Amino acid sequence: MPKPALNTREKIVEAAAHLFYSEGIRAVSVDAVAAKSQLTKKTLYYHFASKDELIAAYLASRDQPTLQLYQKWFDETEGTVCDKVRGMFQRFAQVANSPEWRGCGFNRTAAELASTPGHPAVKAGATHKKRFEGWLTDIFERESISNARTSARQIIVLLDGAASIMLIHRDPAYVEAAGEVAANCIRT
Repeated sequence: MPKPALNTREKIVEAAAHLFYSEGIRAVSVDAVAAKSQLTKKTLYYHFASKDELIAAYLASRDQPTLQLYQKWFDETEGTVCDKVRGMFQRFAQVANSPEWRGCGFNRTAAELASTPGHPAVKAGATHKKRFEGWLTDIFERESISNARTSARQIIVLLDGAASIMLIHRDPAYVEAAGEVAANCIRT
């Protein structure tokens, strides 16, 4: 079945997502996004008032797909909640071990915009991270994990730390080690 045609706004966000993730948000110009979209810059600015708005839309577009991917990894892992958390890290380690992997787009964007904490993209990243933490908290509460919220927060810290160290060492053993620590954070 053929892929449905994207509307213009989606086409721009998809092009921006590809460029921003592969090259970084500061390195990519609006001209480059327009060219990748096969649209004029005027058309791009009709849909997005600024590059900042486009960056925020890029991150917002990655929120649900990213969360769904981690949910899938969690659900596909057999065993206890601890096993599922460990499995989520193991799958992440496999993906992060690819030469195409450039890190967490939310973290990389926040790092590039560290001097502008009120930036709409930083807010989009914070929303995503809180949503992810909320998803884990809900699971842990259903499973009667003590300190569910604290455990979820610790796992987010471990995931983000694993993503950062993976960019430096490119060794999935670090992500797997973080997964072992994460599994040990969970107490029933």
